[in-house]
Amino acid sequence: MSAEPAGGRFVTTKWTLVGAAGDSTDTQAREALAALCQAYWPPLYAYLRRHGHDREDAQDLVQGFFARLLERRDVGTADPARGRFRSFLLTALKRYVINEHERATSAKRGGPHLPLSLDFDEAERGNALEPRTDDTPERVFDRRWAAISLDRAVQRLRDQCHQEGKGAMADALLPYLTEGGDLPAYSAAARALGLSEGAIKVAVHRLRRRFGAVLRIEIADTVLAPEDVEDEVRELIRAVSA
Repeated sequence: MSAEPAGGRFVTTKWTLVGAAGDSTDTQAREALAALCQAYWPPLYAYLRRHGHDREDAQDLVQGFFARLLERRDVGTADPARGRFRSFLLTALKRYVINEHERATSAKRGGPHLPLSLDFDEAERGNALEPRTDDTPERVFDRRWAAISLDRAVQRLRDQCHQEGKGAMADALLPYLTEGGDLPAYSAAARALGLSEGAIKVAVHRLRRRFGAVLRIEIADTVLAPEDVEDEVRELIRAVSA
């Protein structure tokens, strides 16, 4: 699904589709909700772990939460935060934990099959990279959401470039868009690609502009209104800069 404007109209995206469907059994909306949950569950797991839940408890809570969410389609329960998918998820999870934590969760390990693949080992590796600070669980959630959004945008742009036959250039230059640290000088990339250093600078500039557009499309999939996209981009920048 695309969020690119068509004649000034905000095209239906995953979250607008889910929001419009409400509590219906619309197949497209259910698939869109599952896709969003699959993409953005790790921030919820990180939130629970930073909140003090041990690994097994956090796994049970995440699986139980999504089992209920996907089964009952409780999309409308988080107003007024439902305009942004990440806000909806976090608000709904907090309510779920309050209601369910003192009794057995509805989806224990080995319980009902979830139509999602949750790689908790990978999530734990991500948690291990979190700086040991006094960050709140909410800040950890926002930082993980931002990192996932950036990663997905990079991969979407990489896929587009490969489809256009520009995979080698994308693989060489995409790290200059998001990675810090000791990256090779442009002259090294120029030698590797057989281009001038000036051409590399122009290519990186163009790729950066294109990345910004792709990132906005990625973000647009998770909001209900087009005016929320820029606000979410600013929140993403704040989260990764904190």
